[in-house]
Amino acid sequence: MFTSLVIFSGCYMISAEDMADKDVFQTSNQPPLQFGQAKEPRYLLYDVNPGEGFNLRRDVYIRVANLVKVLNEDEPWILVLPPWGRLYHWQTRELGAQIKIPWSTFFDLESLRKHIPVIEFEDYLKVIGKPVIGEVYYLQSYKEGWDKWEEKMDIRECIDKPRYQQDENGKWRGPFFYYDEVYAEKFACMSAQSYAVSMKPFLMKNTTARSVFLDRAEALIHGMFSEWSAEYWTARRSMRFSRELRDIGDAFREKYLRSNDKKDRTELKDWTNMKRKHGDALGGPYLAVHLRRKDYLHAHSKQVPTLKNAAKQIKKFLIPYDVQRVFVATDAPDEEFFEFVQKFKKTKIYRFEPTKEILEKYKDGGVAIIDQWICAHARVFVGTYVSTFTFRIHEEREILGFSQESTYNRLCGSEEDDKECEQPTKWSISY
Repeated sequence: MFTSLVIFSGCYMISAEDMADKDVFQTSNQPPLQFGQAKEPRYLLYDVNPGEGFNLRRDVYIRVANLVKVLNEDEPWILVLPPWGRLYHWQTRELGAQIKIPWSTFFDLESLRKHIPVIEFEDYLKVIGKPVIGEVYYLQSYKEGWDKWEEKMDIRECIDKPRYQQDENGKWRGPFFYYDEVYAEKFACMSAQSYAVSMKPFLMKNTTARSVFLDRAEALIHGMFSEWSAEYWTARRSMRFSRELRDIGDAFREKYLRSNDKKDRTELKDWTNMKRKHGDALGGPYLAVHLRRKDYLHAHSKQVPTLKNAAKQIKKFLIPYDVQRVFVATDAPDEEFFEFVQKFKKTKIYRFEPTKEILEKYKDGGVAIIDQWICAHARVFVGTYVSTFTFRIHEEREILGFSQESTYNRLCGSEEDDKECEQPTKWSISY
């Protein structure tokens, strides 16, 4: 157990004592922490900065999942899946506060479990028997900055006021996925400059709690591409959408886009036995485009085309790919979408409009997934500049076996010339 506490600016920070064990995690300028025997299995929880969107959070899952994978090489750990809620793009007013949404709403948990052990947060609370988390580590940067890349992590004074405060009973309270009754027993700020899997020694040797929570886990990065490409793709392939959402997307494809898996050569198998080459998939007889508007009109104004220019660019793909249907995934308001449709004469334009029942059950996140699933099966896809929504579609198409020429395309800004309009980097799947 930790033997002492030091107070920094109102935060209780975990202190440390020297130990001779060379296997204990060594911080860059502090002695290692004491540790004792932990109960089994242990649980790893995590969260992401509130401002991060749905598709970036999916990427963070992969980082943490691969950390759990390497932890399980030595002792059993279970990843607790953080409930979804209140993301920027989830703005459908009639749904109210979209919080406490389990992962099973969006993803196939049995598929995830073929990679690592996972459990929903509410199931974790049932297993533990009370609303408690052992230790929370609030990840932050180094106050002094850095002039070179090197892996390191230290228990430090909190740079900014953290989201956790200690109550009169010594319990740490914070935004634990909007579960007000949940508390933590210990809390510390940790400055970290590290690959995700490099947290393993710290978690195994320097923590004693049955459950450990890493907040702002986006601070932990993937390993070097050359070393971790296959590991990334293994975790990514396990992230299959829920059967229900795939069925809704497939029904839309069949009804409106003359598309089904058998004709399109996109049939799924158990991902652990599924390997596709580029060009194996044909795709449905339609073009799909991710037409990002709203915040992108300001955040990336130079890279966002006018509606007229976007339509002009899309028409260039129709003849080479022999398609006369276009599916649009967009956050554009209705008036902009209808204006876009008017730019086409013979081409049929479609977008997915959820029923009230679908929207209430699967929320805005489910509707976004249906859009991505339909885009992933198109004969050709055209995305949006540096959008994680677009990136996730690229990955789905890599998994399904589409050619890279039909996948890695993006709309150019109306003011970009050919040299400025760099197309997306092609990232080949690894097995």
